[in-house]
Order: sequence, then structure tokens, then C-alpha cells
Amino acid sequence: MSDLGTFRAETRAWLEENCPPEMRKPMTGEGDACWGGRKWTFQSDAQKVWLERMAEKGWTVPEWPVEYGGGGLSKEEAKVLRDEMKAIKARSPLMSFGIWMLGPALLKFGNEEQKKEHLPKIARGEIRWAQGYSEPNAGSDLASLMTKCEDQGDHYLINGQKVWTSYADEADWIFVLVRTDFDAPKHEGISFVLVDMDQEGVTTKPIKLISGKSPFCETFFDDARCEKYNLVGEKNKGWTIAKYLLTHEREMIGGTGTGAMRPMGDIAVQQLGLNDAGQLVDPVLRTDVARAEIDGLAFMATMERVTDEAKSGQGVGANSSMLKYYGTELNKRRFELMMDSSGHDGLEWDQDNDVARHWLRTKANSIEGGTSEVQLNIISKRILNLPTA
Repeated sequence: MSDLGTFRAETRAWLEENCPPEMRKPMTGEGDACWGGRKWTFQSDAQKVWLERMAEKGWTVPEWPVEYGGGGLSKEEAKVLRDEMKAIKARSPLMSFGIWMLGPALLKFGNEEQKKEHLPKIARGEIRWAQGYSEPNAGSDLASLMTKCEDQGDHYLINGQKVWTSYADEADWIFVLVRTDFDAPKHEGISFVLVDMDQEGVTTKPIKLISGKSPFCETFFDDARCEKYNLVGEKNKGWTIAKYLLTHEREMIGGTGTGAMRPMGDIAVQQLGLNDAGQLVDPVLRTDVARAEIDGLAFMATMERVTDEAKSGQGVGANSSMLKYYGTELNKRRFELMMDSSGHDGLEWDQDNDVARHWLRTKANSIEGGTSEVQLNIISKRILNLPTA
């Protein structure tokens, strides 16, 4: 514990010296996040400096091995780092599907060349990744996917379409589930490949949502080239990788329930003000806000517990469905309260006050990454061990 205490003191001092003041303010929207990649334009010098300093330290991915761009921290040290960042309200230096999804899959299933090629670039925010899973006729039944991957001797050719590929129009590379054997049972004959999107064979088309904005795209592959060394794991064995990655995706989406932006209570106070007793003027809303804040703290504690269990070797497994379901439902509640707190202002439809856009966007949280209904089925079978109908 004395070593951990020393690490805490050193971490606190380093963060105090290196985290720019601008990066200690709560994010007000997606525009405040840093996604990195070839096409990324930093929103400020402070955002760029913060990413560079954290990446150099290996703290964008603190528990990854040092040789792959990580910090090489133990789980206890990584928790200290998270705690100290929370203490000064430091923003995450990098948002990344590469960190949340592809990285863990490569660490487990990738070969040494793939790890050395892709993981350091993910850690430094040099490459932005998209996820090519769902198709127009393969959503919840993902194993029905039909995107074709044909062996051309020294490379593969990919033809097909993916849908709901978040931020694909901003991404540099995409990890894709493809069918390499059409005669095998549907859960077999699927492979996991990495594709450079900077080629004529890959095109994207944004999908507009009711919010007026959207991170979602359709992605089309027309004789897109994939080098054979970008096949992850064994050919026709990609479903195992796909399932493993989905547990990380669901955990990531569930994290929206932690409310990484401004505390709900602060927002309500700003919008409605306090009475003479120093309380929110609306007693019903005051109760709802308190309940949401408490539920959020309980959810954060649950996420910490599941994370610790996973890092102790127990894995996440079906718990990812529990986190995904509750986190996304909690996020929808949060933005319902934001709309209530905003009153008539919540109906405004402009860039300065876009609460309504965020509120509408949360409706997709309980669909993407597997619908709430799918998650409840998994929870009932694999966590509660309830009998099937």
C-alpha cells in the first residue's frame, strides 16, 4: 500500500502539472470530445496538448502493455489514475472505438504483428476505427450477415453492405465481420478482418435521425481490398471474436449512464434556481433529480465492481448485457429530466441549446449494440438462469 500511496501522490502531482485548465471542465456535448484519427481537427490547443501528454505517458490506455503504447499499470494503479482524474474533473483525453472494442479483441486474438502495427496507433489517437457488424438483414440476428469475403490468392475482396456504422464517415479503418464460407452453419464461416477505408472500394452514407444529427452511416464495400495479414484469428472462426468484442461494446454503451457530462443537479439549479431554503424550487423535480443522481452513483459502483471482477480473471460475460441495459435506460431518464428542467427552453432547436437533440438521440442508446429486449433475454437466461419459454 505504501507503493500505491507513492504512485497516487506522483499521479496527482503529474495531473496537476500537465492537465490544462480547459480540460478540467465538464463536457457540454459530443463536440467537446476528442476522437483522434487522420481527419481529426482539434477543438483547441489544450485538447491537443492533453492528448499528446497522456499518450506519451501511456495513460490513454493505462493497463495496456508498454510495448503496445500503454502505461503498463496494474489494475490497482489504473483505478488510482481514474480516481485522481475524477478528483480534478479531468476529461478523457481520447474517445475511441479502438480503445473500447478493437483493442481488447486484438490483445486477446491478434498476432504479434497485428498488435505492434495497430495498438500503438490506437493509443496515440492516430487512427480512428469504425465497427462493421450490422447489416440491413442482420441486426439482432447478426450471425445472418452476408457481406462476402472472397480469397483472391494474395488478398481478399469484400462485397456487401453494413449499416449503423457509427462515425464511419470520419473513420480511417474499420473492423468487419464477413462471410468466408457460405456452406457452413450461420455462426460458422464468419471471419473478422481489418480494412483500410481509404480506398475506392469503400464508401459511406450518413443516416439522418429524428434529432437532425446522427453518428450513424451505411457503409458499402464494392471489391474492397483486404490484405490477408489483416485477418484476425482463424479464418471462419470470427464469431468467437465477435462475441468477445460485443461484451466490450455493451459495457461501453452502458457507460453513458454514468453521466460523464455536467451533474444533473447543477443543470437543474441553473435552469430553475433555488428557493429560500437552498433547494430546487420544484419539489417533484427535486426528488426525481436526487433519485437519478443516486442511481447514477450506484451504477458507477456496479461498473467498478464488474471491471474489477473482469480484471481478476472472472471476465465480464453476460454482465455486459446488464450494464448495457441499465446504463442506457438511466441515460434516457437523465435527458428526460434535462428536458423537464429546461422548460420551454428545452424545445429550442439550435446549436446553443440542443437539449432536445440529445434527448432524441438517447432513444437510439437502447437499440444500438443490441436492443433492450435482447439484453433482457440474455440477463434472464445467463444471469438469472430462468427457464426459456
